[in-house]
Amino acid sequence: MNYQITIKSANTVDQIEAYWTNEDYVKLLEKFDYPDASDADPASLRELLFMAITDFEPKDSAVIVLEYKLSEQLNEGQIQQISNDMFLDKVCEEYPEIGLHSALFHVNQLLFKAYNGKFPNAKAIILTASFVPSGVENATELTKENILKLLSNGLSESNLIKRLFDAAMNENAPFPEAEAILWEVTTPDAVNYTITTSEYWLNKEDIIASEFEGILEEIVIVA
Repeated sequence: MNYQITIKSANTVDQIEAYWTNEDYVKLLEKFDYPDASDADPASLRELLFMAITDFEPKDSAVIVLEYKLSEQLNEGQIQQISNDMFLDKVCEEYPEIGLHSALFHVNQLLFKAYNGKFPNAKAIILTASFVPSGVENATELTKENILKLLSNGLSESNLIKRLFDAAMNENAPFPEAEAILWEVTTPDAVNYTITTSEYWLNKEDIIASEFEGILEEIVIVA
């Protein structure tokens, strides 16, 4: 099926405002030995957490936040290693399991903000775009895989996704990695989409056209 794609905006951010909830802040404050966190003014929870975090050494804080967010996905040794590596590199971009990149980004940026730059500053991108199918009255909601394949014609050949996943991006082949590459996709109407991912995967310079066509083919799975 043919689509007309229009890129409406591409904004680089260093945090996703809605990711950490007040409930997260309260639970983290308790882990950082802050008394009566649940009684604090909700508007002040984030600043209170930052103050509580900086009472600890950065590495110890990294371990606490990593354990809170990723203890079900990472073992103790992995958490210790990541807490060390976070000072030197953007682990949220380089960790081999890309399904953890999103959570690692949010952990990294919480610590970056709390310690005023002692951790590397990673970036995300929020893309808004429309995907209008030709000759169809009611659009079907696109998957993350669909979206990446349709974006291909508007991205430069140097884009990391295209370089690493050339066949999946440009052929009717399965692309399971798309679920991890795109962190969040929302749409009110199956035409207009808000897409969040790491600047590591997609940055403004990668976008070479604001309007272009794309073709979505039925994926062929070879037995």
